[in-house]
Formats: sequence, structure tokens, C-alpha cells
Amino acid sequence: MKALIVSGDQFEDTELLVPWYRLLEENIEVDIASAQVGVITGKHGYTVTAGFSLEALVPDYYDLLILPGGKAPAQLRELEPLLEIVRHFFAKEKIVAAICHGPQILVSADVLTGRKATCYQGVAEELKDAGAEYQDAEVVVDNNLITSRIPSDLPAFCREMMKQWWELERE
Repeated sequence: MKALIVSGDQFEDTELLVPWYRLLEENIEVDIASAQVGVITGKHGYTVTAGFSLEALVPDYYDLLILPGGKAPAQLRELEPLLEIVRHFFAKEKIVAAICHGPQILVSADVLTGRKATCYQGVAEELKDAGAEYQDAEVVVDNNLITSRIPSDLPAFCREMMKQWWELERE
């Protein structure tokens, strides 16, 4: 089983690094992807290497998709290959975890109608307009969808992400 983190330049450093390290801690294989292969840099200067471009990804290989926040989602949400990946995850009911501005990608993929979700406060109206039931909570779990608001919500976000991962492993 494998996890996928998708981000780009100006990601919120902790929102990418904390879930990534949490998965690595459990010996879970994680790939990082972006619009193109190479180094991406967070808002606070941390760097990670995206080993895959969005166009090269095969979503069937993955069981968990993580969409960190920061400024990256505003750019990534325009990329059709990413929107297709998100739609694939929802169609197959795979785990999708998005935090802060990450849910903007879900809005653009048009997968939130009738779903419960949260996000950074400044994105809440977008979620509501996309048909989501917005909840102002540290983490909102709606079946395979896990969302959180801000970096300080990361403990709850990771806890729920790992709960779903372990349930998947037991199946």
C-alpha cells in the first residue's frame, strides 16, 4: 500500500512535512508529486523533491492522497491531471486528506457536493459554494474524506488519517 502527497512551490511546510514524516514513521511508502519533477520549496524555506509529475502518475498505485495547504493549491487546482487524480480517488472511495487551502483542489475537482468538510477560514465560502457542508472543527471526517483547517490541527488530522490507513490495512 502506498501514499501520495501532491503539492508545489509555496506549500505550507508543516502541512506537508508532518503527514509525510508520520507515514514514514509507520514504514509506509510515500511518493511526492507536483506539476513537474524536481525540488519544490515551502513558504518557510523547507524543500522536498517531487519524484513524479502529475501526468506520469497512475492513481491506481495509491491508497491515500494528501493535499497540503499554503499557496500551492491555488496554482495546482488549475491542472487537469491533478483534478483527474482527485476524481479517481473519490470514485474508488480511497482516502483523501486535505488541510488548510488543500480543499481548494477538491472544489475545482467538483467532488464536494453533499460532503462534510473544513478548511482554512478564508476558503470556507468556496467550500459552501461547491456544495459542501462546512464545519469549523479541527478535523472533519466524512467517510473517505479527511479535512482540517490550519497547522495546529495537524495532530488531529494525522490521527484520523492513520486511523483510516490502519482500517484499510486490516481489510
